[in-house]
Amino acid sequence: MNQNTPSTTEVAVVIGSGSIGLAIARRIGAGRRILLADRNEEAAAAAARTLRGGGHEVTTRVTDVADHDAVESLADAAAALGPVTQVVHTAGVSPTQATVERILQVDLLGTAMVLDAFARVVAPGGAGLVIASMAGHRESPYAPEIEHALATTETAKLLELPFLQSEQIGTTVHAYALSKRANSLRVQTAAAAWGKRQARLNAVSPGVIVTPLALDELAGPRREWFEHVREVSVAGRFGTPDEVADAAAFLLGRQAGFITGADLLMDGGVTAALRGGELTVP
Repeated sequence: MNQNTPSTTEVAVVIGSGSIGLAIARRIGAGRRILLADRNEEAAAAAARTLRGGGHEVTTRVTDVADHDAVESLADAAAALGPVTQVVHTAGVSPTQATVERILQVDLLGTAMVLDAFARVVAPGGAGLVIASMAGHRESPYAPEIEHALATTETAKLLELPFLQSEQIGTTVHAYALSKRANSLRVQTAAAAWGKRQARLNAVSPGVIVTPLALDELAGPRREWFEHVREVSVAGRFGTPDEVADAAAFLLGRQAGFITGADLLMDGGVTAALRGGELTVP
């Protein structure tokens, strides 16, 4: 093949090289070129080694999703590799990891920028997926004017919304819940833009998934509450990255061809326990 001829090998972009991103990359990567993006160069390199050890073709790219130019550059780099048919956004920070401001920049604004950037490069027949969180269902629905603003405000002006100012939000837990609700709403509205390229876009909102980061949290000050969460949930256990990858593969695949703009809640019944009053948020 001529060096200047675009590759016809499909490209799967996975943003975030943690346990969930790695599990999804394994599940969807066969026969595709994987572009693995992460802010942490060492983490991306380690995940890439694991994937290559399993026979996958992987390229890595250091990307901070809170940086508009970096996100746009990532989309361009993906398109240069070949037809972008799968886009998975898993990157984010938790309430125990970051400040209110950083959570809003990464989890809320960063996701919106990813949706915008890849809406212009995703290939016809392609599909995208955002890994949100059951936290987005915990406080929702918000007042109609808040939901409308989260869903439709121009991305560049999102963090200017009055109710997203630090003094209005208060806690990192609330910032995280707002951000994840915004993820679900932005997926709904962005699905229309993706549809203009004959591509689909959905979200998955997992509950507690056992990852190294989650294990640290489960062993922390709130371990008794998490144990109570496990006990009162319908499933009676926490989830695994492979289960999230199974859901992702379905939503990205042909069998989900009539599904777009949806948010799949997969929390083992934790939200059901919250709605039913068996569980309260500390």
